[in-house]
Amino acid sequence: MTAPVPSQGSSAAASGASASGASAEPGSRMSNMSRPRILTGDTPTGRLHLGHWVGSVKRRVELQSTHDCYFIIANYHAFTTRVDQSQEIRADTIEIVRDYLAMGIDPECATIFLQSEIPAIHELCFLFAMLLPFNRVMRNPTLKDEIKVKGLGENYSFGFPLYAVGQTADILAFRPVGVPVGEDQVPHLELTREVARRFNQVFCATPTDIEDADHEQHGGVFPIPRAEIGAVGRLVGIDGVNKMSKSLGNAVFISDTAKEVEKKIMKIFTGRQSPTEPGDVNNALFQWVDAFVPDAARVAELKDKYAHGDNIGDGHVKKELAEHVNALLEPMRKRRAELEGKDDVVLDILKKGCARANETAEQTLELARQAAGLHFFPRQLTYR
Repeated sequence: MTAPVPSQGSSAAASGASASGASAEPGSRMSNMSRPRILTGDTPTGRLHLGHWVGSVKRRVELQSTHDCYFIIANYHAFTTRVDQSQEIRADTIEIVRDYLAMGIDPECATIFLQSEIPAIHELCFLFAMLLPFNRVMRNPTLKDEIKVKGLGENYSFGFPLYAVGQTADILAFRPVGVPVGEDQVPHLELTREVARRFNQVFCATPTDIEDADHEQHGGVFPIPRAEIGAVGRLVGIDGVNKMSKSLGNAVFISDTAKEVEKKIMKIFTGRQSPTEPGDVNNALFQWVDAFVPDAARVAELKDKYAHGDNIGDGHVKKELAEHVNALLEPMRKRRAELEGKDDVVLDILKKGCARANETAEQTLELARQAAGLHFFPRQLTYR
């Protein structure tokens, strides 16, 4: 190492590396610099749904007041299976920001930014690819599941497995201590943890037998980020079988109307035949009850009646569930409606967020380039 590694969340910039184009926000942004940092985000594949809310976004909203939060919209990753739909991806990117704001993410407290606007991510991706055997990438169970669910067979681009490496760069470019994720994303994060350990060992001479929490203390550039799984790691869709997904047609979207929500919830499949049939309280319907009915005593009462077939039909439970889901979504729908047609507002938020994100990622890249012997000249990124 030719330069000391600043502690996580430090505002100290590495030598010569900065990005300008937006001034630091007063108050909340400056105070975030001393907070523990997290990073998470989404690929723009369409509007966000309840699975996103319970799996990660709810946690993000909670953490933005206590952590230095970076939320990435991974628009390059969307090209792995939609390379011929660039304009749709751009539109989906804007819609995700609207969903973020509707769900309660505050751009004054958190940094929302675009993967495509952060050059350091792509430079780190190339470097990290040298640290991972190809067969290790392909053993990633989440990657295997996506190939199967999307019916790709052998017909996927080189970019498809590369996105698993790219995701490690998405994360480590910001050196977070935690990554709020859904249960299905944990294998991707484990790959990231492996890359961080390997980089630190190869280029920073960190010992191989130290605890993950001690890597920076021993001179490593990267902390080993931990997974922060939401209270509901995986929300099943209304088909009662698969994880909620737009592509599978089993999702309830944040922007759905109250009637659409009720109609979809009434379709949740359980296979139960009558109100007097003892029901399985571990089925899809009660996964939703656990996730969205806030009164624990009422949840226990519903489960008891359902398990004993105490004259309680699926329709009754679904109707009550729909009321709770709509109570959650109504303020989100109102906030989202206020943003309809205001793309200029969304783009302004993104531009400011990208400027802040570049400043942080350039600091990380400078440290990584110094450690790997790749630093020759300082640089500065600016937005016009």
